Amino acid sequence: MLRHAGGPDVAEVADVAGAGPRREARAAGTRRRVTLAEQPVGRRVGGMSDYVGIVLVSHSPQLAAGLRQLLGQLASDTVRVVVAAGTEDGGLGTSYDLIAGAVAEADGGAGVVVVPDLGSSVLTAVTVLEDEPRPGVVLVDAPFVEGAVSAAVTAATGAGLAEVVAAAEEARGFRKL
Repeated sequence: MLRHAGGPDVAEVADVAGAGPRREARAAGTRRRVTLAEQPVGRRVGGMSDYVGIVLVSHSPQLAAGLRQLLGQLASDTVRVVVAAGTEDGGLGTSYDLIAGAVAEADGGAGVVVVPDLGSSVLTAVTVLEDEPRPGVVLVDAPFVEGAVSAAVTAATGAGLAEVVAAAEEARGFRKL
């Protein structure tokens, strides 16, 4: 059973989902593949992370934890990847408070990309970002796994927020076969 914990009810949020300007960014220029040897390791500027952070918003704590583990292997520890998954009691669902806390934790000063899985995770993330706006936080319309992988690998290169957002959203067009 999926539940929505904290924040407005899902019915209240449904009207908000389509409201407001579409959050979109496109990077200028072209992207190139970067080898692991070229990826920066642990840069810090003024105590803040030089890398865009990523928040994984999912109904399932296990699904998000597995994806976070994968991202740790692909993007190393240079990128803050924070999970906001399930309810406060560990059940399936979404949590307004977990999402708000994860956004704050992932924000190292270079921006945050929020990647939701589906349904009410999108609605709850929209509500959190509208209720508690933070500069440089972008909710992306991207497939959960492919979008998160693209965002993390791009962020690990030291790319800016616009390029990380574009990489996540471009993942929608990746073909597997």
